[in-house]
Amino acid sequence: MLNKIILIGRLTRDPELKYTPNGVAVCSFTLAVDRKYNKNDTDFIDIVVWRGLAENCANYLHKGRLTAVEGRLQVRTYETQEGQKRKVAEVVADDVRFLEKPGTGGSASKASSDTEYAAVKEEPPEDWAQLGREINNNDVDIMEADEDDEIPF
Repeated sequence: MLNKIILIGRLTRDPELKYTPNGVAVCSFTLAVDRKYNKNDTDFIDIVVWRGLAENCANYLHKGRLTAVEGRLQVRTYETQEGQKRKVAEVVADDVRFLEKPGTGGSASKASSDTEYAAVKEEPPEDWAQLGREINNNDVDIMEADEDDEIPF
């Protein structure tokens, strides 16, 4: 069986960092992910990150930042104080990638700098600016095969 999710979107709010009674860091935030064919539809997906990665997310991610999340879908139930049962679906992240420098995305509410970014990740290649951009057939060079060309498989 397989339970794997990969998302690219922007944070809707600053991450919220908490600690369990045992001292384990847990960070939560919401990612806004546009749908492929209808840009007017956006899904708001709750993300949960644990331990050291949670602390890094809380320190370096801010509202509006373009972020990639890889993880698994988790559905859990709980009971409210009024006795009503609720069901929550969230992504538990195994890997979080910061896809742009601080200050280049939406409104960053905390002060950040290039040196802060460099402490977490290496400088991204310049072609990463195109990451997340939708492409069409005109963007791709298609090579025509000659009749004499052999197919490698």
